[in-house]
Amino acid sequence: MSRRLAVIAASSLILLAACGSDPSTSDTTAAAVEDTSTPAAEPGTIVEVAQAGADFSTLVSAVVAAGLAETLSGEGPFTVFAPTNEAFAALPPGLLDKLLLPENKDILVKILTYHVVAGKVMAADVTAGDVATVEGSTFAVTTDMGVKVGGASVVTTDVPASNGVIHVIDKVIVPPTVDVAAL
Repeated sequence: MSRRLAVIAASSLILLAACGSDPSTSDTTAAAVEDTSTPAAEPGTIVEVAQAGADFSTLVSAVVAAGLAETLSGEGPFTVFAPTNEAFAALPPGLLDKLLLPENKDILVKILTYHVVAGKVMAADVTAGDVATVEGSTFAVTTDMGVKVGGASVVTTDVPASNGVIHVIDKVIVPPTVDVAAL
């Protein structure tokens, strides 16, 4: 790279010398500078973005246990309201362990898909009302005093993914069709 710049600089000096240095001319010569910046990499899929985030390891484990990694890596677009590790830790003691058991996979799928909305919904597009989830139920979105989805506060918005967007929430939301106390 430095050799390339040296060659360009030397070429420019030779060109300037050949043109002369008559101050009465108004011609200006500028050396071409090569743009060596790399374009911003496109973000990964929702699963890849979550895997890269230190605060989503529990969510990623749950997505894998539910068999949803391939789906959420698919074309989409999806809007995912992603609970943090702290949100999962706030579940009643032992509940997460029970949800991750193979015999509770269907319940885990329902809970996780309740956090997913079809389409790409950016924060600027959010309005109050009931929103249909991929799980099949709806959750309420409120916008007074911050955005809340199903009672969870949205703490970070518009995390880009190649197949949608992630909004970070502070608690795990459970669809009305699931009774976690029965586990």
